[in-house]
Amino acid sequence: MNAQPAATQDYKEPALLEVRDFQVELITDAGIIRAVDSVNFSIHRGETVTIIGESGSGKSTTAMGILRLLPDDLAVLSGTVLIDGVDVVAEPKAIDKVRGRTLALIPQDPMTALSPVHSIGSQLSEAIRIAGAASKDKDAVRARAIRLLEQVHIPTPEVQLKKYPHQLSGGMLQRVLIAIALASEPQLLVADEPTSALDVTVQAGILDLLLELQEQRGIGILMITHDLGVARLISDRIHVMKDGSFVESGDVQQVVEHPATEYTRNLLAAVPVLGPWDETPAGNTQPDAAAAAALTNTGASHD
Repeated sequence: MNAQPAATQDYKEPALLEVRDFQVELITDAGIIRAVDSVNFSIHRGETVTIIGESGSGKSTTAMGILRLLPDDLAVLSGTVLIDGVDVVAEPKAIDKVRGRTLALIPQDPMTALSPVHSIGSQLSEAIRIAGAASKDKDAVRARAIRLLEQVHIPTPEVQLKKYPHQLSGGMLQRVLIAIALASEPQLLVADEPTSALDVTVQAGILDLLLELQEQRGIGILMITHDLGVARLISDRIHVMKDGSFVESGDVQQVVEHPATEYTRNLLAAVPVLGPWDETPAGNTQPDAAAAAALTNTGASHD
């Protein structure tokens, strides 16, 4: 594999996240599998770094390993993962000092990430109390919960706090998860496929929200996605992952416009695009041959 070095930039501040020679080996019935093989990357304040790859490439395992959310008896970690200067591989217990504080996770599926038997208000309030970002006074916690929902552009937050997850749409639930992640005022967000369960129009709103929050707060974002279209919109740098390793890395323009590997070109080719517009008159219920061919041929093409 011909891994490309990431674009070099000069930073005055130390990285929020520095990953060096990071490996994850999974213990399975079939033996030990190296799911993540010697990856290196960093994230600085105010930038978004995306790991992209197909299902099973190791991208989510990388994120879960960095957060130390993999079972200790099933996953062996090695290398260096510096979060706010603390190596959470060498000091496993150190993750408790930064997870939910310096960094926070936005989970993949909003429909399963929230408890169905607790209200939105109770779950958001619990996150606020754990983060210690407000006093234990109920009125203060509730006021902060309302402010967080306002920050993620949820209308009538006082009303939404009383609702349960099944009463909200997928896009609204994803915004709730972002609000929960922001409760601790993190410096780094890990977003694991945050738009994969949403339709295209809702995806755009969530991505705009993340970019807005980044601009306002200067947070760093580690984005995990299989969608190069999403990566192209939000990323500063991209790492393309295949079989647990980075096969190509660089700034977003370099990777999207001048992909160096066939694997990246295939990912670009998989990005859906709109086909030709069908201009058949409304009164004509039988599409002509050209319109039928257009419908048949609509699909993915190279960017």
